Amino acid sequence: MSETLVAIILGLVEGITEYLPVSSTGHLILFGDLLKFEGEKAKTFDVVIQLGAILAVVWLYWSRFTGLFKNLTVGLKDSRQWFSPGLTGVAGIVKLGLVTGPALVIGAVFGSRIKEYLFNTTSVAIALAVGAVLILLVERFAKFDGHGDADHLTWRKSIVIGLVQCLALWPGMSRSASAIIGGMMVGLSRKAAAEFSFLAAVPILSAAALHDLFKAAAVFTADDLKLVAIGLGVSFFTALLTVKWFIGMVGRWSLKPFAYYRLIVAAVVLAML
Repeated sequence: MSETLVAIILGLVEGITEYLPVSSTGHLILFGDLLKFEGEKAKTFDVVIQLGAILAVVWLYWSRFTGLFKNLTVGLKDSRQWFSPGLTGVAGIVKLGLVTGPALVIGAVFGSRIKEYLFNTTSVAIALAVGAVLILLVERFAKFDGHGDADHLTWRKSIVIGLVQCLALWPGMSRSASAIIGGMMVGLSRKAAAEFSFLAAVPILSAAALHDLFKAAAVFTADDLKLVAIGLGVSFFTALLTVKWFIGMVGRWSLKPFAYYRLIVAAVVLAML
């Protein structure tokens, strides 16, 4: 199979799975094994093409992100605004920081060990199963608190979501699933938790992708960079369509189908191993 076709396939996988609660990293590892695209170059490629999916969310939620810089100068001088409701201005930046900070710190400290010990097919399959159980539990027991939209997030709720999102460092667990589970645990509606997971993805995925982008200079050749560009483009357009579909879907249905899908994939992979 040509490397161009591999880049297209992995771009599709990234764009489809990045914001669904099924684990993009896990699927990229599984497809990488199937396509015989493995090694340090493959790991770096998988992370860097996430930039395409990140740009898709920034495009779709542009007003949300620009709102973070609304009255920012005034907010920095007035500490009371740090605790105000909503996701605009300095309060929104602080809450996103609380949500993404724990995973960024743990990832920075243990990132190399995570890649060494958890970036493998068996680990991904187990994580898929564990994540499925957590999704089923949160669907069964989560209670909406009457303020089920992200504009009512508090510092405490943001910290809880941030701690739960650390589970996403285990490939196969899914960053999206972890953020949605954390959001529903603190009372967000399913749709609000999903949308907030998109926003929370941008800082942590950007940090990981940009970190590996610097490494790419040493790992990739000029021809490889063309493949990265293809993967980025495919993941961007695929993620645009997937995010729109997913938001419409979670407004009507539960997340249980994704949990069952995860269990089936985990069972098939473990059986093949």
